[in-house]
Amino acid sequence: MEMMLYGVLVVALMMTIVKRFSALVTAFAVQSFLLFLLIFIEAVKSGSIQLYVVAGLILIMKVIAIPAFLGRIVKKIKTSEELGLFVNTALSILIAVALVGISYYFIGNFLPSMEKESKTALVISLSVTLIGAFIMILRMKALAQVVGLLIMENGIFLAGASITDGVPFFVEMAVSFDVFVAVIILGVFVYRINSLFTHIDADKLNELKG
Repeated sequence: MEMMLYGVLVVALMMTIVKRFSALVTAFAVQSFLLFLLIFIEAVKSGSIQLYVVAGLILIMKVIAIPAFLGRIVKKIKTSEELGLFVNTALSILIAVALVGISYYFIGNFLPSMEKESKTALVISLSVTLIGAFIMILRMKALAQVVGLLIMENGIFLAGASITDGVPFFVEMAVSFDVFVAVIILGVFVYRINSLFTHIDADKLNELKG
């Protein structure tokens, strides 16, 4: 279990240095697959049908459906796959590592009595959430910011799972549905923005403010 938790974190760190959108989406799918394995293993241990369904939702939506949808959007708008970096890859990984350190310090000081495994999961979940926010803020392409939102959701999901020993069934179903709908809406917006303005660079879109 710990190896997969650390795998989720390592993939998140790798996301900060990739330069192409396809690589970012692939990394998100890998991270989501690791989350699927975590929940699936917990389902096998507990025999919970609800956890099996939650694991299935993660596999279908986050590992298969959402990455496929985002890849299709990129092909439709025929834009460059370069993400556009406000900061270079070296500085990006340093900032990401610093965010992990902040997460470790925060959880260690505010929840000192928590069990080691739960604390590790919380540190990693907070780190992933912060890294997702970092990608949303410091990547130029709007589609990359959509993936940043999805990474944040993975971190929040992992936090919920580690605190509650498995996210409640109906909560995960609702969240998964909301995330899927949000991605579709954002994808349509990005497609329309590209059709109207011939680019999806967030820094250029900011120039449209009056």
